[in-house]
Amino acid sequence: MRCVFCQNHDVSAGGFGKDVTVERLTEIFLELQQRGAYNINLVSPTPFVPQIIRALDIAKPRLTIPVVYNTGGYERVETLRALEGYVDIYLPDVKYYSDELAVELSQAPHYFETAMNAVAEMVRQTGSPAFSGDMLKKGVIVRHLVLPYHYRDSVEVIKRVGERFGKHVLFSLMSQYTPQPGAEGKLARHVTKAEYRAAVEYMENCGITDRYT
Repeated sequence: MRCVFCQNHDVSAGGFGKDVTVERLTEIFLELQQRGAYNINLVSPTPFVPQIIRALDIAKPRLTIPVVYNTGGYERVETLRALEGYVDIYLPDVKYYSDELAVELSQAPHYFETAMNAVAEMVRQTGSPAFSGDMLKKGVIVRHLVLPYHYRDSVEVIKRVGERFGKHVLFSLMSQYTPQPGAEGKLARHVTKAEYRAAVEYMENCGITDRYT
């Protein structure tokens, strides 16, 4: 399992957006390619899978850049199967190992089992990571965000993803947790350098030392 270290990205929320038709979505995909985009990045797209598939049916023959499915990982395998042949790169989170933590923070029972089954389906579709130069063209990047005070949960995620998928996925260990306004308790602060370094060291002790940046 190769690992991707991501430390300097912002997490934002806002709820901004606008309605677009399938035809307009197709145009957007092709416009992005024309402007030099490296990929088509579909962020939290699950509610719109039928519309995305229809747009890609039109655009895909003219697309030469990868389609990325950027998801929180809490996906039904049946939904992912509908995307086979449409998605080149899957970018799922595996947020939690602990079911108690997943329910407490995301109201997502059986999160780890669900996310791991989803990743397995993604790997089945894409195979092992494939590159063109330094650019990923096909494959799965599993992301995990280190949370304050939850080192043991991160250890379990790293260990089990590595054991199950090995070299068939890339792994992105992230440190940019940002407390929301009014946050209290354990999640009211950022992750410390020591916490993140401990997670990195655990990965290296597991033999996960090949870094892709």
